[in-house]
Formats: sequence, C-alpha cells, structure tokens
Amino acid sequence: MTNQTDRALAFRALHIPGTPLVLPNAWDAVSARLVEDAGAAAVATTSAGLVWALGAPDGERVDRATALAAVTRIAEAVTVPVTADIESGYAEDTEGLADTVRAVLAAGAVGVNIEDALHGAGAGEPLRSVGEQAERIAAAREAADAAGVPLFVNARTDTFLGGAGGVDLTLERAAAFRAAGADGIFVPGAVDPGIVKELVNGIDGPLNVMAGPGAPTVAELAALGVARVSVGSGIAQAAHALVRRAARELLDTGTYRSLADGLDYGKVNALLERGR
Repeated sequence: MTNQTDRALAFRALHIPGTPLVLPNAWDAVSARLVEDAGAAAVATTSAGLVWALGAPDGERVDRATALAAVTRIAEAVTVPVTADIESGYAEDTEGLADTVRAVLAAGAVGVNIEDALHGAGAGEPLRSVGEQAERIAAAREAADAAGVPLFVNARTDTFLGGAGGVDLTLERAAAFRAAGADGIFVPGAVDPGIVKELVNGIDGPLNVMAGPGAPTVAELAALGVARVSVGSGIAQAAHALVRRAARELLDTGTYRSLADGLDYGKVNALLERGR
C-alpha cells in the first residue's frame, strides 16, 4: 500500500457483514509483527495490553503522547493497516479529541476505537450522555476528514460491558453515533447469539463483537452478520498468564516445562529484522 489513504480505504473495505474482519489485538511491535505474520489483514491495538506494557493500569492512566508513541512503533512494525484503541480520546473536550485524532493519523494508524465509558473515581455515571458522545465522534470525524484520510471511526458503547443497558439503549446510542459520523459500532460484552442478531439487524452499519472463551466462534458470529471480531486484551492476558506460570514454576520447582512451547529465538529475531 503506497500511502495512508490507501491503507485507510483497504481497512474500510475489510468490514463485511457475514465475512468479518478478524483482529487478534496487539500491544507492542513484536506482538503486532506476530499477528501480521500469522496472516491478519490488519492490526488492532488493545489499550489495556498497550498500557500494561508501559507499566500503567488501563483506563486512560497514561497521557496521549505516551500512548500514541506506542501506536507509532506498532504502525512502523507492520505493513498492514493499523487501528488504534484510543479509549475515550485522551481529552476532556472535543477540541482535545480532534487533536488526538490528528496525532493518531501522524502515528500512521487508519482507524480508531472511541468509547463512551467515563473513567476515574469522580465519574458519577458509567457512560457519557449520548449527545456528548455524538459530539465527540463528530469532532473525530471532522478532524480526520480535514486531514484527507478516511479514518475508520469505530464507536464503542459500553452499554453491556458496563451494565448500563440492553439492546434498546445500545441501538439508540448506535443510531446517534452513526449519524455523528461513526463508521462502525463496537459493543463489547454482547456475545449471546440472540442479542448479537438483534444488534446486527438494528444497527445501520458494521457491528464489532469482542469475543473470547465462551463466545460463539468466528464462523458462528459471521453467520449472525457480524462484520468485525476482536479479542480486546485477551491475547495479552494469556501471554501474561504464561509469564506468571513460568515464573512460579521456575521459582517453586526449578523446572522449565512452561517454556517448552516458546517461539524460536532466531525466528523472532528474523521476524523483527524483516520489519525494519
């Protein structure tokens, strides 16, 4: 792909209901290269995995520059399109959110997830009001359009994940976000086939489902009409579970069974060499 616009258009074209874009989320340059090498058509970041690698907890606990420096390294490591999880935008107002979008584009990404969850101990409600969030999505859309890049804006609503509401509230928010300029709707926490089907039927745009253990398979989600399947921090969590398991084995029993399926040193090194 010759430029960012080409990557953005290619990424947009991958969202096909019934033939979903499958995104094994990455959190740093090496995980991104491994995801690309596995055959992924695009790379999505996980905000949780990314900030954990930086030594911080999830929930907008790092600043915009720090988070997007990591996105830059990921985008530079791969040749496929990259979409960045920017949480709620690393900004309180729409002007700041527009600045974040411009920084995302400068980092080389061609898509963003923008969530409606409110972070921090002072948040009295789990979600921003639908009107406020629509204004934020519109600001993101305008900033990207002004830059001349058809950025894919994936509007995340935490109605299910945060326990704020069900299908009706989700559809209400999805309609407002789509009208404001969102390209797709992301509803983490909704994996029940009946609910997913209701969302597919009720949302005028591609639906992103976050899958994991216990969720329908990709093929089953495809049959429901889902256009995008991601796994959030799931792969990062599995990788960190291995770290803890291997460390405990080494310290407790002095054995190394947990290391038996590790990737070959030379192959990982060569994979990163090809990415330079």
